[in-house]
Amino acid sequence: MPLHIGIVGCSAEGASLCYRTMCSEGPRLLGPHAHPEVSMHTPSFAGYVDCLDRGDLRGVADLMLESARKLASIGAAFLICPDNTIHSAFSLVEPNSPCPWLHIAAVVADEAVSRGFRRVGLTGTRWLVESSVYPELFTSRGLEIVRPSEAERRELHRIIMSELVAGVFLPGAVTFLQGVIQQLASHGCDSVALACTELPLIINDQNSPLPTLDSTRLLARAALRRAVQGETTR
Repeated sequence: MPLHIGIVGCSAEGASLCYRTMCSEGPRLLGPHAHPEVSMHTPSFAGYVDCLDRGDLRGVADLMLESARKLASIGAAFLICPDNTIHSAFSLVEPNSPCPWLHIAAVVADEAVSRGFRRVGLTGTRWLVESSVYPELFTSRGLEIVRPSEAERRELHRIIMSELVAGVFLPGAVTFLQGVIQQLASHGCDSVALACTELPLIINDQNSPLPTLDSTRLLARAALRRAVQGETTR
C-alpha cells in the first residue's frame, strides 16, 4: 500500500491545487481512480498572515507543528507543505516534527538541475523572495537565483495576497507577471521558479516568457513518488 501523505495546508488555493494534482495524477502510478491516502490540516490562514507580518517565525513554526502532530496522529507517514513562504520556519519545524518532510524548495531545485537550468528567476510573495528559503538550497546545487526588483516584489506580493489567495484571477495579474518574467529573462535567467503555490493558477509554460518550475505540482508529484516507493526517511 502507498504511504499516507499529510498536507500541512496554509492558503486554500495552493493547497487545493496540490491535493487535486495528487489525486488526478495518482492513477498514472497506481491504476484507474487510485491515489495514496491523503489527509490535510489547515489552521486559519489569518494566523499565518499575522505571524508573517510580525516576522514571527516561531509562531509560524508552531502552527505548522500543530498541523504536523494532528496529521501524524491519524496515520500520516510523511508531510508536505504546499506553501513556499512558510518554509522560512522550516529549520524550527523539522527537528521537532513527528514525521519526516519533503521540502518544497529542494524539490524545485532538483527539477531545475535535472532540466539543465543554471540561472533561475524567483517569483513569490515579498516574504519568500527576500528570505533564504530558495537561495540556500539552490546555491548548494550550483544554481543561481535572480530576484525581481523591489517595485516588482511589492506589486507581486499585493497580487498574491489580495487576489490569488482569494481565488481572484485577473488578466492584469497575468500581464504583470509576464512582464516580471520578461525582465528576469533580460537578466540572463533561463527559467523561472513559481515559488508561490498560487502562481501556477495564472502562469505556465504556455504563457510564460521563460520555462516554469511549478512548485505546487512538482511537490505533489514528489509526494506521490515517495508514497508509492514507501520512503519515510528524513
